[in-house]
Formats: sequence, structure tokens, C-alpha cells
Amino acid sequence: MEISRDLIAGLTMAIGGIAPALSIGRFVAAAMEAVGRNPEAERGISTNLIIALAFTEAIAIYALVVALAIKFVA
Repeated sequence: MEISRDLIAGLTMAIGGIAPALSIGRFVAAAMEAVGRNPEAERGISTNLIIALAFTEAIAIYALVVALAIKFVA
């Protein structure tokens, strides 16, 4: 039973870490392209980017909490 619990916790972290990482990469690439096209809008773009990055990173933190709950909670 321990192997399956460890496997599920590992898969939870793997999937929960890959998806936000890919999303953050796409957000930053789009923001850099937008700033390159319109440098005057940099303040608004960076503010929205920081908020989007915080929400996306929260998904990874939720995945960590779920993985720890799977591993250590009966």
C-alpha cells in the first residue's frame, strides 16, 4: 500500500509542477512580446503578469499540499 501512495504523491507533484511551469513560460513569453511591441504599456503588462504568475504558482503549491496529504494522511 505504501508504494501506491508514494507513486500517487509523486505523480501529483509531477503533473502539478509541469502544468504551472509551462504556463509561466507562456505568460512570460507573451508579456515580453507585448512589451516589445508597445513599450509604453510596460507598467500595465508587468502588473497583470505578476498577478497571473502568482495565481499560476498557487496551483503548484496546491499540488504540493495535495501530494503531502496523500503521502502522510491516512
